[in-house]
Amino acid sequence: MTDFDLTPERTKLLETSGHILVLGGPGSGKTTIALIKAAREIESKSLKIHQRILFLSFARATIVRVTQLAGQLASIPDQKKIQIETYHGFAWNLLRSHGYLLNAKQPIRLLPPPEAASRLADIVDEKERLNEKSRLFEEDGLLHFDLFAKKTCELLSKSKTLARIVSDAYPVVILDEFQDTNADEWLMIRELGKRSRLIALADAEQRIYEFRGADPRRIGEFVSEFKPAQFDFGVENNRSSGKDIIAFGNDLLSGNNLTKTYNDVKIVYYEARKGSLTHLELKLAILAASKKLRELNKPDWSLAILVPTKQLMLDVSACLATEQKFASGKHLGIVPHDVAFDASGPSLAANLIGRLLDGGDSVQIIVENFINDLCSHIRGRKGDDITAQAQLELALALSNHITTGIIPRGATRKNTIVECRRIANERISMQFTGDPSQDWLSIRNLLSASSSESINKVAEDAKYLRLLHRGAIFRSQLSELWRKNGTYLGATSSVRNALTQEHFSASVRDYKGIQVMTIHKSKGKEFDHVIIYEGNYQGRIVPSNAKEKRISQARLILRVGVTRAKDKVTIFTPKADPCSFL
Repeated sequence: MTDFDLTPERTKLLETSGHILVLGGPGSGKTTIALIKAAREIESKSLKIHQRILFLSFARATIVRVTQLAGQLASIPDQKKIQIETYHGFAWNLLRSHGYLLNAKQPIRLLPPPEAASRLADIVDEKERLNEKSRLFEEDGLLHFDLFAKKTCELLSKSKTLARIVSDAYPVVILDEFQDTNADEWLMIRELGKRSRLIALADAEQRIYEFRGADPRRIGEFVSEFKPAQFDFGVENNRSSGKDIIAFGNDLLSGNNLTKTYNDVKIVYYEARKGSLTHLELKLAILAASKKLRELNKPDWSLAILVPTKQLMLDVSACLATEQKFASGKHLGIVPHDVAFDASGPSLAANLIGRLLDGGDSVQIIVENFINDLCSHIRGRKGDDITAQAQLELALALSNHITTGIIPRGATRKNTIVECRRIANERISMQFTGDPSQDWLSIRNLLSASSSESINKVAEDAKYLRLLHRGAIFRSQLSELWRKNGTYLGATSSVRNALTQEHFSASVRDYKGIQVMTIHKSKGKEFDHVIIYEGNYQGRIVPSNAKEKRISQARLILRVGVTRAKDKVTIFTPKADPCSFL
């Protein structure tokens, strides 16, 4: 990073002590200057041998990018002196070691998001959901991710000794994406700031997480609480220097883009199609764009297809993964790509298959475990499914059957129970090979062959585990079980532990090649070329009948997607009903 220009304003920041607030748009160098500031702290020898500078961010992908950036900064004399973590990872480490101080009735255990989704699936009211999360912690020791910050704040405020130990270990804390902190995270940060110096990095126009509690007032609250020295890098652009991308993204917020033209930003108004040709123009554009990127002979090129909704993401992925044939005899082949999708369904499917591998002492035990895991899968994956209520009722009926033994009414429910018993009988007579991949596939095929749609969905979700990059972890742990026992006894715990570890792992894959994800998921990442695609009916950038606040959020979200690009942006919108922002 020798080309990073230390302007007078940046130099002044490096010489400033005390709390600091750094404002700036995408690519303005907030992260880079914060890391250089950390390097100066290390160089000054002011840190004791056991002390670290703590860098906190939300996304694991951001953690990887920041770690790589830190590695490029030759000015950092000792990389180990900078500890880069997610907010959740930092909080979990404290709670796992010292949570007993909160007087929980049970030892603290993590409640992974997929299992949490299952437990809370039929609770709609937000206050009731929060009460249930608190009850699960107080009575069962199960800690929901949403309580991490709140419980960490309670821990630090309750134990002054622990608070002093933490501040002594981390005298300087860098807060990335500060504008996205919710109320509980803000309270945790206030506790840290009582004894440690804080450097907050923020961009009010990248605040796209109001649905989880991000507040427009947060930056002002930081200023009021800590009276920091303030630095504003505005629209300085290091990510896509020399391009119109940031200018276009900023103009989106005011609507000024409607009267201007931009280099490096292209709007495509596509014709609506039906059936297998629905996303034809997008697929052709992806093939053309990826060809151009490959021709640059850049080994780590990246092309992101960003969409507004999870369902459209899966539809686009299905289109890319399918060969389209035309009457002329021509065809479009399969396009290799990665998908960043919700892991709830695949993770719960993995738990179910792991328990079937684990087995049981009798058919009845296998049946009961199978039905309980199937209920968790049904409840946890419901998402935006229009049949969600029917699925929840099915799960309730199955649970009641386990409790009471009463066969529920309805052909679908009866068939599901019959299929669970049939599969349990087949499982208890199965002979495994000791090859985890083959044995896992045998269980999955058993589920695929079922006449129950709910059981089929487990098998379908399990196929996505390869996209979650979990396969190698499962194979390793299952192989170890087989080597020790000659069985997969303990597979249930092994699979759950592997999934839990993944939530805190910073070793995520590089975002190279073609990536498909929601716009929300792209935050904190960057790509050579970004294609933003909105559907003709579902998956709109601005939902129909959206109110003013929702429209304002949509502008912020679209700007975040646009500013992920380093070289080029292409936005697809339907010709018959184009996005009003364009």
